[in-house]
Amino acid sequence: MMSDLSQRILHEDNHIIIVNKLPGEIVQADKTGDRTLMDDVKDYLKYKYNKPGNVFLGLPHRLDRPTSGVVVFARTDKALSRLSQMFKLGKMEKRYWAVVDRPLTEPSGELRHYIYRDTVKNKSFAYSRLSDCRLPESRRRELQEARLEYRTIEQSERYTLLEIHLLTGRHHQIRAQLAACGVHIKGDLKYGFPRSNEDGGICLHSREIRFIHPVSNTEVHVIAPVPDDPIWTYFTYS
Repeated sequence: MMSDLSQRILHEDNHIIIVNKLPGEIVQADKTGDRTLMDDVKDYLKYKYNKPGNVFLGLPHRLDRPTSGVVVFARTDKALSRLSQMFKLGKMEKRYWAVVDRPLTEPSGELRHYIYRDTVKNKSFAYSRLSDCRLPESRRRELQEARLEYRTIEQSERYTLLEIHLLTGRHHQIRAQLAACGVHIKGDLKYGFPRSNEDGGICLHSREIRFIHPVSNTEVHVIAPVPDDPIWTYFTYS
């Protein structure tokens, strides 16, 4: 496990550590009680630096369990507070790759929706126009604007590879916005794809992040290799 994790570290310094998350891997503890990526990163740091006692590790953002790719952790309180603010203010340039079942109408463009998060179903719903939303008036104030840019990278006979640049950060934003356009991420049963992937993940990958280091003020730019899976291999090497 330790050697496996060390091969997935994309950046490490005194204040931050960035890891390439596997599909289906859980980042932090939830009701399942499954071992988390945070547990593994703490053990890695404890072993590498021979640290006694508990290891501090903060999480300034989230990545859904079925999604793979870049996860940024903070190793200090100072980094955690600053990174959390940077994510909140949209100062992180994030790009995702998604394998979907059909192309969007245009090969590139911007999607704009209003998103409502249903906390009971743990699912978000995207509407092109406010008038499309059938929520009670009392709940309509919970709608949030969601925006993303996309471009088509490649197509096969059955699938399309998209690159997505998030302009806002909403719950399940990419999954919900694509589903609202009749486009579904491979393996994403919750948002309309008919079959699950064998690994329990979906073909949505946090591919790249670029930001100014919260302490050193230098640029950090990492690219996460895609999962070892035939569909990703096809698009990467075709």
